[in-house]
Formats: sequence, C-alpha cells, structure tokens
Amino acid sequence: MPITLMSDLNWWVTVIEIPALSSLFWLFWRNKNTVDWMIQQIRRDLMEFRIDVAQSYAQASDLKELEGRITSHLLRIEAKLDVTALKTEALKARK
Repeated sequence: MPITLMSDLNWWVTVIEIPALSSLFWLFWRNKNTVDWMIQQIRRDLMEFRIDVAQSYAQASDLKELEGRITSHLLRIEAKLDVTALKTEALKARK
C-alpha cells in the first residue's frame, strides 16, 4: 500500500501540481508586466499633461498686467462714487 500511495503522490505532483503552479506563475508574471506597462503609460500621460498645463497657464507678467488694469478701473469707479457722494451731500445740504 505505501508504494501505491507514493506512486499516486508522484503522479499527482507530476500531472497536476507542477502544471498548475507553472501556469499560476505565468499568470502572475504576465499580470506584473501588464501592470508595469500601465504604470509607465500613466506616468507618460501625466508628464504630457503637466507640460500642457505649464504651457497653457497664464504667465506671471500677464497676471501683473491684469491686476494693474483691474486696480485702475476700481480706482476710477471709486473716484466716481466719491464725486457722486459729494454731490448728494451738497443737494441734501441745500434742502
């Protein structure tokens, strides 16, 4: 009986275990390579996106120019409001 058990165990390892483990190893290896390739693609895409963002965002000089224009417009509006407030006070004083 022990000889039959040992031969059955050898048959099991040879016919079932080795091919199963080999195919599992192959699946893990292929999956690892696929994941590595996908990570490299994501990194490339991210680098391209960063370059695109850096090229399309406004320059600091453009922002300073815009800030100056907005400030000058606000100052003109404030001056007009001051004149209007003075006129209103003068009209109220007359009444």
